[in-house]
Amino acid sequence: MSAKNYKAGDDLPEDDRSNDKSGNRNSWVQIAKYSQLAFVFPAATVAGWLVGAGLDRWLHATWLYLAGLILGIVAGFVELIRAALSTDSK
Repeated sequence: MSAKNYKAGDDLPEDDRSNDKSGNRNSWVQIAKYSQLAFVFPAATVAGWLVGAGLDRWLHATWLYLAGLILGIVAGFVELIRAALSTDSK
């Protein structure tokens, strides 16, 4: 170990301190990834419903909101599965 790794009054070398900060940062990144799922699924569902309701009004139909709702739910599940698989592979 060289003297340039230490700062005055520090017990740990700079390399050890940076690893501790990156570990703390990684835990915040994981929290952000998982909390994203709590917003993506309902947002996809509502967005699908809104698109379907808009198409219902525009085309004077009565069933397109259900198709939009189902597509929104499917999109939410797809995003949920993508996030789960990307977390498992890392």
